[in-house]
Formats: sequence, structure tokens, C-alpha cells
Amino acid sequence: MPQLSCHDLVLGYEGKTVVSGLTFSINEGDYLCIVGENGSGKSTLIKALSGLKAPMSGRIETDGLRRVEIGYLPQQTAIQRDFPASVREVVRSGFLNRIGLRPFYNREEKRMAEENMDRLGIASLAGRCYRELSGGQQQKVLLARALCATRKLLLLDEPVAGLDPLATQEMYTSIAQLNAGGITVIMVSHDVTAAVNYASHMLHIGEHSVQFFGPKGKYLESEVGQHYARRRGHDGSN
Repeated sequence: MPQLSCHDLVLGYEGKTVVSGLTFSINEGDYLCIVGENGSGKSTLIKALSGLKAPMSGRIETDGLRRVEIGYLPQQTAIQRDFPASVREVVRSGFLNRIGLRPFYNREEKRMAEENMDRLGIASLAGRCYRELSGGQQQKVLLARALCATRKLLLLDEPVAGLDPLATQEMYTSIAQLNAGGITVIMVSHDVTAAVNYASHMLHIGEHSVQFFGPKGKYLESEVGQHYARRRGHDGSN
């Protein structure tokens, strides 16, 4: 059974349909990159998969995976970038959906938070204030927080948006290493070049409809894939 499946999803907001007919499934260990034009419903899909937004119709199924076991890295707002907490506190907050009414993190959760910071090379930043970090460092902190919520599936919404080229490469490398370690990745990106370098599968959402789902090799050979890659390269977009 696939780790996650979507069946004839219709997504939107305020009664307005953004995308319809969304049907696909991924297996454990896949790396799915979602691409498409602005406003096509990519971020809305990520929110639906995370349980933050209900589909207008259709269904999402997981193979024994609870929503609290899914790690989610959303796009940051300016206010969130200025959050006045330590790196360690931010990373540990990834456990909040699990601890319920417990007032404190337990020993295992604290150990896992330290392990995830070390895994992403930010252990030395643990005592630093989050808002004093660079954009790339903040994204690694948020990725470590998402890892505290899961050992199975990560949902990433434009994880390199606004980062400089070096920080972008470091972030992509970290995500690829996590995927190689067995964590399934679903990532929204405008960077088609990076997507086809790292992803195993591509989902292209066009205006109001899904135009492609499948292995990245077939996406590159498809008409929509070739057209989109040329267009993003021509206009200089990532």
C-alpha cells in the first residue's frame, strides 16, 4: 500500500476551486517535487496533506501514518523570522503535537532534538536566539523542528525561498541526505533545475488541473515538462 494517496481531490478557499482532479500516490522513500505556476494550488495541497486545510472534496489516505507524525516546514512570514526564542526551544517545539497535556518535554524528546540539530550541522547554534540567525540557518532550524515531528514524511513548502546560492545548496543537500536515510519528501519548488536533480517523482499542477505526475525522467520528456523548464530558464526564475 502506498504511504500516501490522494483521490480526486478538489482544493480551494472561500468556495473558489483552485485545482481539481488531483489523484496520485507516493511510496515510502520517494522524493516528490511539486511544481507549477503561481496560484496553481501547490501550497494549498501541502496544507491539505498536513491536515491544516480540508479538501473541498475527494480524500487523502495514509498507510497508518497519523497527521501528528508528519513533519511540516511552511513558508516563513516576516513575523516568524523575528521569533525571540532560542534555537533549542524552536527545534523542541516540533514535539508539541505529540506531548498533549504534558507540561514538559521528556528525556527522549530532548535527546532527539539534540540529535536532529547535530544531524543538520546546527548543534553549535542551540543556545543562540533564532531571530539573530541568517536565513539559511533559520531554515535548517525549522527543518530540524520538522524532523522532531516525524521519522517518515516531510512536507516542505518552498524551503529555499529567499536564500542565497550557498545556503540554497546546503539546504538541498540536507534534504537529499534525509531522503537517502529513508524519509519520504514532498516539496513545493519553483526551481525546476534543482527539482529534477534531487527528486524521484514530479507533480506538475497547471491552471485548475494536474498536468503531469510520474518519474522525473518522464516529466523531462513530456511536453509540459520541457515547456515549463524552458520558460523558467528563459525568464530567469528559480
